[in-house]
Amino acid sequence: MLINKIIQTGLKQLGKPYVFNAPSFQTKFFDCSSFMQYIFTVNGVPLPRNSRQQFLAGKSIPFHKIKKGDLLFFTTQSRKFKRGLEKIGHVALYLGHGQILHTFPKGKMVKISKLNSYWKKMLVGAKRIY
Repeated sequence: MLINKIIQTGLKQLGKPYVFNAPSFQTKFFDCSSFMQYIFTVNGVPLPRNSRQQFLAGKSIPFHKIKKGDLLFFTTQSRKFKRGLEKIGHVALYLGHGQILHTFPKGKMVKISKLNSYWKKMLVGAKRIY
């Protein structure tokens, strides 16, 4: 199944460092959107480079219907008062069972996190890409 291949590609990158504005299609380090772009595109599902462009792809999914493989888009402290696409500052892959795969400055690396109350509060939307 395609989404399992995408997840496996992502899990192989666990522990790789976070670097803001990381270049596309290399695996030494990632930012959140270059990570999503890489794991989807190498599996035949092209994604744009940044999280705001990625939010325009796929089909919107209500939060109560998210499933493994959906992209979750979040605002950040510095973007939470912006409007529209400018509000989006982070993207993660939903793994199911309340877990997300992503990389971000505070985590400093590709990691699995709980989709806890903080992340739920920052959620802007969800998309099914595949």
